[in-house]
Amino acid sequence: MDMFCYQCEQTARGKGCDYLGICGKEPEVAALQDIIVHQAKGVGYLAHQARRMGRVDDGADRYVLEALFTTVTNVNFDPERLLHWIRRGSEVRDRLLAICREAAGRSATPFDEALLPASVTFRPAASRDELLLQASTIGIRADKAEEDIRSLQQLLLYGLKGLAAYAEHALVLGKQDETIFAFLHEALAALNNSAAPLGTLLEMAMRCGQVNLRCMELLDEAHTTHFGHPAPTPVPTALKKGPAIVVTGHDLLDLEALLQQTEGKGINVYTHGEMLPAHGYPGLKKYAHLAGHYGTAWQNQQTEFDNLPAAILFDNLPAAILFTTNCIQQPRDSYRDRTFTSGLVAWPGVTHIANRDFAPLITKALSLEGLQATEDLSLLTGCGHHAVLGLADRVVAAVKSGAIRHFFLVGGCDGARPGRNYYTELARQIPQDCVILTLACGKFRFNHMDFGTIGGIPRLLDVGQCNDAHSAIKIAVALAGAFDCSVNDLPLSLVLSWYEQKAVVILLSLLSLGIKGMRLGPTLPAFLSPNVLKVLVEKFDLKPITTPSQDLAAMLA
Repeated sequence: MDMFCYQCEQTARGKGCDYLGICGKEPEVAALQDIIVHQAKGVGYLAHQARRMGRVDDGADRYVLEALFTTVTNVNFDPERLLHWIRRGSEVRDRLLAICREAAGRSATPFDEALLPASVTFRPAASRDELLLQASTIGIRADKAEEDIRSLQQLLLYGLKGLAAYAEHALVLGKQDETIFAFLHEALAALNNSAAPLGTLLEMAMRCGQVNLRCMELLDEAHTTHFGHPAPTPVPTALKKGPAIVVTGHDLLDLEALLQQTEGKGINVYTHGEMLPAHGYPGLKKYAHLAGHYGTAWQNQQTEFDNLPAAILFDNLPAAILFTTNCIQQPRDSYRDRTFTSGLVAWPGVTHIANRDFAPLITKALSLEGLQATEDLSLLTGCGHHAVLGLADRVVAAVKSGAIRHFFLVGGCDGARPGRNYYTELARQIPQDCVILTLACGKFRFNHMDFGTIGGIPRLLDVGQCNDAHSAIKIAVALAGAFDCSVNDLPLSLVLSWYEQKAVVILLSLLSLGIKGMRLGPTLPAFLSPNVLKVLVEKFDLKPITTPSQDLAAMLA
């Protein structure tokens, strides 16, 4: 089998993965994910029609979130679980079709079944081999749309995947907004039209960014309502001797459930990657056995999990590991049998936790030798909008006095491409009278450095996960209000790193706000055609990164 996928930054040769995903995605997995996306377009079309006729199906709303999220890079690599989503897609489609037929008899809104798109009439084959043959007829290579239309459709689709991921994060915490579901279905319906005008598709992509702003606001509300407002917190990286569980991903509710279930059992829980900001939330750091943070960003997990400091080194069985959301890599044999997944994350042969019942994970952790103690290095986190805006008067005064010359937002997804050292060198070269805001796992390129303070204000402020992009936007908008200017007029530069589809929708959100002059790297998306890229450059002054010294000079000028 061959495949084609170019949805992430590290796609092969900067053009597309065509026989194996750089992420580890096998052609079969890519094919099944193509089918899930195709079905989601059909479900979105029917759900949009049903909504126009006054009918809303909660099951379809939830299905679209989870189906799109499960196709985000580094989430689900298990063919069996993907087949489950394909079966679910057929069930939801059939139910919506019945709803539309019934509602059409009592609605003035037309519903002509002769005009149904192929994504609605698609029927997955019963056998796996036939299913994979079907996939070859609906993937990107089978798309006959004009290049620029296809490019904008992919930009919108990847934005929708990121939006769905953030909406799912909020939904598990009990927060949802009807307008988000309505837009997802409308946009998926629009993706069925291969002849849509370019202007319409670009406008839809900007709307995706706007809707994501509401989604990120909802997610921030979900986090702060449930866990409290994060506060600046130094997080130890020293490991304690004894049984341990390392938790990576993004899902704070999974972490809370694990902390509750491990309390009093003598197990230390450590965060990894994007879970570092969990230590800033009062509702999580109250657990004494949330012992600290281990490791750096997702792309280093194989090396880091392979080398967790074991109490008995030759056994190499130090700790159990839990993956809660996207960012899983193929577990090495040395730690595969102590690896667990939850939520939508899956890898073939790895034990999956259902319904947050972490008993198997806890049993495994207690059966292992545990960690040996290591030395300490503290990482600061918890500098969200609530904390930073609490310093607003001091920050404004420091800017007016000249103590703070410039703000840099340096953040986004990290990755393994060598060019990502750019962000380390940029942070190192930023002058002492400048403040660096950061978020997402890109911060691990430089958050171990000592940047000092300006008048008691830390020069490096970790806003949180990629899920906390709302905080960074809120800080920028508040500063603009304090200086009575637009965000574009602030002494603020945005230097972004991207890897997967969450980053795509955050970029769309920033563009939809009219923010100009952002720098993006380490490479530009392969799915952007030259003409579409030209439009984004001309309309938003979007810039590819060059060298740290050259970009820094331009931004400070």
